Amino acid sequence: MSLQLQSSYNKDLEHWELTAKGEVDISTAPQLREVLDGAYQEVKADILLRLDELTYIDSTGLGVIIGAFGRMQESKNRITLINPKDNIKKLLSITNLDRILCSEI
Repeated sequence: MSLQLQSSYNKDLEHWELTAKGEVDISTAPQLREVLDGAYQEVKADILLRLDELTYIDSTGLGVIIGAFGRMQESKNRITLINPKDNIKKLLSITNLDRILCSEI
């Protein structure tokens, strides 16, 4: 399984834009953690996580997002999940994470 991540900081809107493509599982979750944490440590700002091209995420990947969410709350920032596929929306709903994490379709 593979994961491709791109990140950029939007200075005008003062937020990070991260795009995830592929699958997040136990083998690729550390890569997601590194990019999320690295971006946030560089500039403490909201993160828009684009999931248009993410086809799969397991509990390890959800744990990475929840961990980042918790660290970001300390400075009143948030993660917004953008355009998750139906299978990921269903997982977020089943786990009630759709109520905790910001989500835009």
